[in-house]
Amino acid sequence: MSELPKPTGAPAHQNVTFPSAGTTAHGYLALPPSGQGPGVIVIQEWWGLTDHIAQVADRLAAEGFVALAPDLYGGNVAHDSGEAFRMMKELPVSRGVELLSGAVDHLLGLPEVTSDTVGAVGFCMGGGFVLYLAAADPRVSAAVPFYGVIQGELPDFSRLKAQILGHYGELDTSIPKENLEQLREAVQQQAGIAADFRLYPANHAFFNDGRPETYDRESAARAWESTVPFLHEQLG
Repeated sequence: MSELPKPTGAPAHQNVTFPSAGTTAHGYLALPPSGQGPGVIVIQEWWGLTDHIAQVADRLAAEGFVALAPDLYGGNVAHDSGEAFRMMKELPVSRGVELLSGAVDHLLGLPEVTSDTVGAVGFCMGGGFVLYLAAADPRVSAAVPFYGVIQGELPDFSRLKAQILGHYGELDTSIPKENLEQLREAVQQQAGIAADFRLYPANHAFFNDGRPETYDRESAARAWESTVPFLHEQLG
């Protein structure tokens, strides 16, 4: 049995546990005011399950979704970019997808979830995992990567069922436009799905209001205003 790493940094936001990938996983679950709704997985940045990610789950819940943010770092939260990079690299993509598929199992098994499929929204590292998860798990019907970082090879999209709405910053040098075009072509050729990638006059992490050096209020608002109806449309 593969265990999650022991927490060493500041505690992450956790209020639920569930079996996933041969271990006990933790996460943050937010319910809508009605008590039920379509399910959405929220996937963390490379920092961990932070205030920002919990707040995104809360915002989705306020829009009528049952939102689950699985903790991929087992309680650890990075304090600087060097630590975040190390923690990201210590989580193999295949293991992350395994843990996320377990979170999909848990979410779809909740009586509060009204949808037969889930949406996935993720940021930075989590945005890449949105695409890896959607490519591996056809129960994901709506994929929303925010400035998603692909680690290594592109996923195999031949099993992809999800519609894709992606948000990227024009000033983000970590994700060149030519990479987005390669990604778009791979999705189209392998899955026959036209990915909708939208560019904003902003940098990487423009949606994270906890990072004033990168946050762009107008771009973040525009991205959110298209994400919510997209998720409702795809999930019912």
